[in-house]
Amino acid sequence: QVQLMESGGDSVQAGGSLRVSCAVSGVNVTGRCMAWFRQAPGKRREGVARINGNGESSYNYFAQGRFTISQDRAQNIQYLQMNTLRPEDTGIYFCAARQVSACSGFIESAFAYWGQGTQVTVSS
Repeated sequence: QVQLMESGGDSVQAGGSLRVSCAVSGVNVTGRCMAWFRQAPGKRREGVARINGNGESSYNYFAQGRFTISQDRAQNIQYLQMNTLRPEDTGIYFCAARQVSACSGFIESAFAYWGQGTQVTVSS
């Protein structure tokens, strides 16, 4: 059974950094397209970063230059390092996985597996 479990969410000051984690079981992280999504209060869920089976990553515009998605293949854990955080980064961050290794956009319906999310709050 595929299971994704996020952790590491916290309250931080604007300009600070935070790393959230996604523990993966039931599948190797390198065998799937995996991603981070987020949902701010009152807004639709949006893609943040994704990484395919070849380790190639892609970012939404607001994350480029500030966020980094990575994976520990031995521990089967996915990370999202967030730097220079802004209040608008506040939201619930979700880990998601497709059933294939290739990535194509941030289409929610294409991701079959989801974690419960972890709360990130950035104060000004």
